[in-house]
Amino acid sequence: MRHDHVLTLSCPDRTGIVFRVSALLFEAGCNILDAQQYGDREAGRFFLRVHFDAPDEAALEAFCTAFSALAEAFAMEWQLHDAQRRARLLVLVSKQGHCLNDLLFRIHSRQLRADIAAVASNHDDYSALAASYGVPFHHFPVDTDRRAEQEQQILELAERERVDLVVLARYMQILSPQLCDALAGCAINIHHSFLPSFKGAKPYHQAHARGVKIIGATAHYVTRDLDEGPIIEQDVGHVDHSMTPNALIRIGSDIESRVLARAVRLHVEHRILLNGHRTVVFR
Repeated sequence: MRHDHVLTLSCPDRTGIVFRVSALLFEAGCNILDAQQYGDREAGRFFLRVHFDAPDEAALEAFCTAFSALAEAFAMEWQLHDAQRRARLLVLVSKQGHCLNDLLFRIHSRQLRADIAAVASNHDDYSALAASYGVPFHHFPVDTDRRAEQEQQILELAERERVDLVVLARYMQILSPQLCDALAGCAINIHHSFLPSFKGAKPYHQAHARGVKIIGATAHYVTRDLDEGPIIEQDVGHVDHSMTPNALIRIGSDIESRVLARAVRLHVEHRILLNGHRTVVFR
């Protein structure tokens, strides 16, 4: 049985951090499989991700005990993850299903190491698609007078299914500040634009009207500030004057799907650390 784990941390930058963490792992009999670090001189903070293997549970407990004291002394914000545990996802979708379809296929074909615990939507268009992959589908219609009740259904579903990450796969509903706060740090949205640009309705029509030469997509964490959460991943595609809005939608849909999939992978592999309003992403 493997006992590999991922340690992520951030703290005020100072000398000796990597040495001290490495020494504790060595003393506990653990083996470092890979490690990445970044020092932000402007913010004065240090970020570290260490993937290590422990010989047994006793060694892991010994490391955690020693590391807790070090973390307190260095004012570290840290997390320890079981690298063998598959993250559980709740995917929210509306009437555009390309991102949902892409995630379902990537997980089914073992390209993405996670499990979709459930799909929820304010429409029932993709119940058959979810069922074809054996994934439970939940229809939560949105009523202006009962929006709080609908959002509570989402939260209860996430808790009941022990969800680690909520994925907004073109879920075309604005989340309330209360729901954003409840999902802070564990909800990713895909925005149909290379932010910040062309916000609001019909972004590809806006882009076409402006004669843009690239279109793109942005995956970011959900916050109270609409479409302004910390950016995780972005990509673009080149377009030209001959393309119609429908052609831009087709190209953009492909970009959205792969950007969201990369962002989900980075999150479930514990490769993202928050740095204020930005992210540190270890590839």
